[in-house]
Amino acid sequence: MNDNSILIELHYLPCIEYFCQFLQYDEIYIEKHEIYTKQSYRNRCRIRGSNKIENLIVPIKHRGKQKITDIEIDYDQKWLGVHQRAIMSAYGKAAFYEHFGEEFLTILRKRYRWLFELNYELLSLCLKLLKLECQIKFTDRFENLHKNDQIDLRGEIHPKKRGTGMTNFTSFPYTQIFGSNFVENLSIIDLLFCYGNMSKGVLTKSIKKFENKSNCYRYNKK
Repeated sequence: MNDNSILIELHYLPCIEYFCQFLQYDEIYIEKHEIYTKQSYRNRCRIRGSNKIENLIVPIKHRGKQKITDIEIDYDQKWLGVHQRAIMSAYGKAAFYEHFGEEFLTILRKRYRWLFELNYELLSLCLKLLKLECQIKFTDRFENLHKNDQIDLRGEIHPKKRGTGMTNFTSFPYTQIFGSNFVENLSIIDLLFCYGNMSKGVLTKSIKKFENKSNCYRYNKK
């Protein structure tokens, strides 16, 4: 590992803040040996519907403390149709939905057994559409303390946590489909369906720029 790598967990259709990290670091280490954490972005995302912000949650078969790669998706609950309808309803008329909306739905319809596999396939698609070329690696064991030359962002991007500064993120407003007030840091699909191949530019503008380099995370010069 070098001093330009991060350690982060997999999320379901991650938020904009998550992808800003992929612009700032050369190597991305995905945590593969953590114990699953409830009420996190690992199995949920937020999108903007016509009347409200919707939380899309992937139900799981939770059996106590389990490694993230052992978390099985619960298809007995009718979440898949709910997610597909919600995405189509929210973004069906968005400028870029017709270009790659079906690619997301196709992945969902594959009915992956494991949450980790579903999240990784969706992440890979998002990186392709954003044209982000990242060197992604997986951890080979779990370590509570990260190595000195690595930025540990595990747990930093969380539905109940904001503004820690570790992710070097500030929301840059863009035009959304519904409502007059901008809602920050939704799932990346909100940005992709609205801005398409211009999405990477919004991500770039969502990264704070600092002059002082004394903090523990990487800064970006103007």
